[in-house]
Amino acid sequence: MASIEAREARFGLAPAWLNRDLTLLFAGRGLRSLTQGYLSIVVPLYLAVLGYSAVQLGLIFTAASVGSAILAATVGFLSDRYGRKTFLVILGLLTAVGGVVFAASSSFVVLLIAGAVTTIGRGGGAGSGGAWGPYYPAEQALLAEHVDDRNRTAVFGATSFVGVLAGAVGSLLAVIPNVLHTAFGMAALDGDRVLFALTIVFGIAMAVVVLPVRETRTPAGPARRPNVRRGPLSPTTVRTILKFMTTNATNGLALGFLGPIMVYWFYRRYGVTAAELGGLFTLVNLATAPSYLYAARIARRLGAVNAVVATRAVSVILLVFLPLMPTFPLAAALMLARMVTNTLSNPIRQSYLMAVVPREERSTAAGFSNLPTQIFSSLGPTMAGYIMQSFSLDLPFELAALFQGINAALYYTFFHGIKPPEELTTERGRSAVPATRDVPREAGG
Repeated sequence: MASIEAREARFGLAPAWLNRDLTLLFAGRGLRSLTQGYLSIVVPLYLAVLGYSAVQLGLIFTAASVGSAILAATVGFLSDRYGRKTFLVILGLLTAVGGVVFAASSSFVVLLIAGAVTTIGRGGGAGSGGAWGPYYPAEQALLAEHVDDRNRTAVFGATSFVGVLAGAVGSLLAVIPNVLHTAFGMAALDGDRVLFALTIVFGIAMAVVVLPVRETRTPAGPARRPNVRRGPLSPTTVRTILKFMTTNATNGLALGFLGPIMVYWFYRRYGVTAAELGGLFTLVNLATAPSYLYAARIARRLGAVNAVVATRAVSVILLVFLPLMPTFPLAAALMLARMVTNTLSNPIRQSYLMAVVPREERSTAAGFSNLPTQIFSSLGPTMAGYIMQSFSLDLPFELAALFQGINAALYYTFFHGIKPPEELTTERGRSAVPATRDVPREAGG
């Protein structure tokens, strides 16, 4: 007799791989992205109304970036030993604490520390769906634990899809202070604090929603803790992490050149208004959401590594031509196409990393492999601003294309010979193996 999930899939109600644990993890991602959607807008405005300068705002956001990177590495390292779910609960409560601090204090030092520790207002940019930050090392490993190899990439794509849509809804919640001011005469600061109070509720909800998620427990180790490892990482995993760190360093530089500075470039190049840019980034969120659902199909057709390299290559070509567009509509259309193409590779890369490291080392691998992305993407905007001011307004785009081209070449060089389990079983004519098949194997091995 067919299972309930299979019958639901047949009638289009749910995919066959969807289960209770994945649903709860999707809900956690949705809550997180919803919160990031409005905080990334409200926090800078709140700090400006408090009277802080652009330099002080920059310091708070730099502290949040650095804090996010350190927390991600720490969570990755510790959650493999003490449980992934535990750290998702802690981070949800930490978000709630950040809401309390931002609502209650206007001290620069206090807000600086809160920004570093809670990463309040630290989003992932348009189309990212809250995929980054200190949550993802634990979340990625838990997602991979609750799906088989054949459907892993589809699950990562669906998670990002949920995150992008929730982020778009969250950005709409940023109008609440204006509505409260217009309808009830509430002061701007008090309106912003309503959203910080909402953050407390959402942070607690993030912690509560993952509590029922099941996590594999090993019989070894004191107190039967989940995912306990004894001793250092395996040499194979260390080599794999170093390869990912190298490729992600170049990706981080590219992202840094294309991050917040892109808004400034559109303004200088075409004289566009904030409303026009707001419309463009709304379209980016809406257009990239469906692309996440097609990522698994492309990975199955081309292979994971080939799919990442191909989508990156197309993205590089579009990026090279972007500064050459004579009008804003043409440049916006090219940027939209590039974002859709570029985001296709995100769930594929995340799923591939989970496939090629042992299950008990997944969180550590996720935390450390993406550390260079966060560090170098934080340096990029300052470098891009200097280049625009001193050399050429368009040069950062060409440099970003260069770094993403290097990223694609390195990715192919490092990983083209290592296939995830689902591709090996397809080649051998067998069904996909369970997600517990941990060890990466060379192609044809």
